[in-house]
Amino acid sequence: MSYFEDASVVFIPSAVKDGKTYSIKPTDGSGDLTFSRGSDIEATRVASNGYIEKAKVNLLLQSNSFSDASWSKIRSSVTSGQTGYDGSSNAWKLESTDAADSYVARGLTQGGIQTFSVYAKAGNVNYIYFRIAGTTSQGAYIDLSDGSVSSYFNEANIIGGAVVNNIGSGWYRISIAVNTTSSEVRFFVSDSGAVTSAIGSFIYLQDAQLNYGLVAQEYQETTTTSVVSGITNDLPRLDYSGGASCPSLLLEPSRQNLVQQSEYIDTYWNPFGNISITHNSLTSPEGVQNAAEISAAATTTAGIGIQRGVSVTANNDYTISFFAKKGDFRYVQIFHGGGQVSTNPRTNFDLQEGVVAYEETGVVTAKVEDYGNGWYRCSATMEALLTTLQAYIVVAPTANAARSPSVSATAGENYYIYGIQIEAGSYPTSYIPCYGTSNSRNSESCSKTGISSLIGQTEGTVFLEITTTNDITTVTPIGISDGTASNRVLLYVGSGILNALVTVSGVAQATISSSAISANTRYKMAIAYKANDFAFYVNGALVGIDTNGTVPACSKFNYDNGSGSAPFYGLSNQALLFKTRLSNADLATLTTL
Repeated sequence: MSYFEDASVVFIPSAVKDGKTYSIKPTDGSGDLTFSRGSDIEATRVASNGYIEKAKVNLLLQSNSFSDASWSKIRSSVTSGQTGYDGSSNAWKLESTDAADSYVARGLTQGGIQTFSVYAKAGNVNYIYFRIAGTTSQGAYIDLSDGSVSSYFNEANIIGGAVVNNIGSGWYRISIAVNTTSSEVRFFVSDSGAVTSAIGSFIYLQDAQLNYGLVAQEYQETTTTSVVSGITNDLPRLDYSGGASCPSLLLEPSRQNLVQQSEYIDTYWNPFGNISITHNSLTSPEGVQNAAEISAAATTTAGIGIQRGVSVTANNDYTISFFAKKGDFRYVQIFHGGGQVSTNPRTNFDLQEGVVAYEETGVVTAKVEDYGNGWYRCSATMEALLTTLQAYIVVAPTANAARSPSVSATAGENYYIYGIQIEAGSYPTSYIPCYGTSNSRNSESCSKTGISSLIGQTEGTVFLEITTTNDITTVTPIGISDGTASNRVLLYVGSGILNALVTVSGVAQATISSSAISANTRYKMAIAYKANDFAFYVNGALVGIDTNGTVPACSKFNYDNGSGSAPFYGLSNQALLFKTRLSNADLATLTTL
C-alpha cells in the first residue's frame, strides 16, 4: 500500500512561516499546524548548513536614511543617489561644510554586547573616523584607500579591534563591537586620520547597522522601527541537529540561561589561573568568527580556565553546557567549588575524541554533541545544594584528572570556547545567547483544531517518528483529542518507556506500554484503534494489543495531552493520521526504522 496516499494528514517538517507549520497533505491548508513561542532573540536552531542560527536584528533606526531628522548633520551635509557597494543608487555622500570636525550622528540607547557597522568608500579624502559614544567612548580611524586601521581612540574598549572587510569597488564594511551602554554613533569625514577635515572633503556611506553580539550580521534595512528576521517570535524551528539531511520540528520547554554573558568572557567571567582571553579568535559553531581563545598568559602550573557563580534554587538540578574546541589542550572539565553541588562532582571531556572522558558519582548526566569542525557541545547536569552555583570550566591534564587540577602550561597554549549556558533542568536545551542580561526562551506549543473530517472517528491510526531528549521520565504526549483530556488517542514518552493511551469520557479504553527506552534516540511508533481492536507498534515490533474498549470522537491534533497541558518536548520527525485501522503487518512496516 501507499502510506502517503492512504493517510489523511501527513506532517513532515519542511516549510514554515510565523505561527504555522505546513502539512504535506492535505495541501489546502486544512492540516497546517498552529505554532506559538513568543520569544525573539533567545531562540536558536541548527540550520541546514550545520551552523547555529540566531535571530538577525538591526536596532539602528533609519539605517540608510542619513537625511532623516533623526540623523544629526554636524558641520556636514549628505547627498543621496550615490552608487553603492551593491550596484544600487542607495549610497550617500557625506561632505564637510566647516573646517572642523564634520560628521553625522544618530542617538540611541542600547546596552550590553553590541556591534555597529557601516559600509564606507573613499571620496576626495581617504579616511573615516567611526566613533561610538556612551558609558565608554571609543572609535577607529580607517584608511579607505586600503582598509587599514590607522589609529584608535580608546582601543581597549573595542572588542577584538575594528573589523574591516573589503567588499570590492573601493567599498569596505567596517564593524566595531563594544560592551557598553551606547548613546550615539558618529561617522566623521577625515582628511588624513585626524578628527578635522577641510570644507568640501567627502566620503561615501551606506547601510549602517546595530545588532547584538560580537560580529556584524547580514544587513537589514530599517525605517521607523527595528527589524528582526530569522528565528523570530513564533517561527517554528526546523532543526538539523546531528548533521541530519532532513529537518525535525524542535519543541522545547521554557528555559533561562542564567549566564549573563554567554560569548563575551572578559569582566563577567573570573579567570582561573594566569590566562589570556582573545575574542573573535576563531569561527564558532555559529559559522562566524566570534569564538574566544583561552590561553596561558605565561608558563604556569595554576590551571587554565574561567569561573562564575550564579544564583540558583537549592536542591534542584542544573545543567551547564558550553561549546569547546581543542587547541593545545585535549581535555576540559566542569567542576564546582565550595560544596555547591552533591559531592562536588567533576566531568571531564575529551575534545579530540568527542566523548565524556570521566564523570564522578553525583553527576546526574553528562553528554557530548558533535557540532562539526572540531567543535563539541559539552554538558553536565548536577544537583545544586546551595543558592549559589560556582561553576568552573578549566583544562584537565588527563582524561580522569582530579577536581580543580593543577595544569602545567607553556605561555600561549590554548583551547577555544563559545556559547556558555547554565539552565535549570535535567538536560541541555538549545543555545540561548545572552549579551549582558540573562535571557529566557519561552515554551513552544503546536496543534491543529477543527479537523474532525481528517480524523477517523470509529477507526484509525496515529503514526509518529520522534527523537527523545535527555529527559525520558516526564510525560510528553502527541495525539488526537476533542480538545480535552477526557477523549483522546495519545502516544507519549514517560517513566522511561513509550506508551499508547485511549480514553473515552475520562475512562481508559486501552493502555499499552513498551519496555525501557533510551534518551536522545529516534523511535517510530503507531497506535491503531477500532472498537475492541487496539494495537501498539514501536520500531517494527508489536508492543501489545487490547481487545476491549471503545473509540473517542476527536477533532484536534495536538503536541500535548489533549487539553493543552503536558506539552511534547523533543524532535518531531514526522506524523501521519489515517482514517482506517491499518493492519498489523502494515503497522510493522510503517514503524520499521
